[in-house]
Amino acid sequence: MARVSQEHLDARRRQILDGAALCFARNGFHATSMQDVLKEADLSAGAVYRYFSGKEELIGAIVAEVLGSVRDAFEEAVRLSPPPPPDRLVASVLGRTLAARESLVVDGRPAFPRLVIQVWTETLRNEELALILREGYGSVRAAWGEIVEGYQRAGMMRADVTPDHVARTMIACVLGFIAQQSLFGPAPVEVLQDGLRALTTMRAEDTATGGSQLG
Repeated sequence: MARVSQEHLDARRRQILDGAALCFARNGFHATSMQDVLKEADLSAGAVYRYFSGKEELIGAIVAEVLGSVRDAFEEAVRLSPPPPPDRLVASVLGRTLAARESLVVDGRPAFPRLVIQVWTETLRNEELALILREGYGSVRAAWGEIVEGYQRAGMMRADVTPDHVARTMIACVLGFIAQQSLFGPAPVEVLQDGLRALTTMRAEDTATGGSQLG
């Protein structure tokens, strides 16, 4: 019997995950059956079940893969001194995340933003998936905290702000941008990059003036 290469196994696993991602983005988790996944991936039941036991394992693998790649990208930035500015770093990581899945399209639009919304919805009733998401976001948040500390050491960011507060804010910006794409349609990452650049380059005297007017 011919030995199956690791490259072939990885490609087959990718085929299954992409097929499942399309189904979940299109119809939601609960409305998707394993038969739908088999049809989308164009594989037999035996081929799919060799890798995944069912829908729960599939969606868990998709979430873990995405968050793992995002975490790795930010941990790579931690090792730079100083790290890239927030606008460039966010645009780079988000751009790579979207580009890696640009072939996945539902109704003429990128499937990834819709998939993210479906995952959030499922975590409200699936504790195992919620745990994967919490652990993944926790690792990304920790990496962002270290990046902020790098900014502070380099004098690029004020030192009287808690790094974790900045980390949460940056993650919120990205998640909000993805949610907007799901609701209102695609937008280039440069939109988010420009907005972050504008916000992070406000002059201190301008923010002080605005604050006094609000008060």
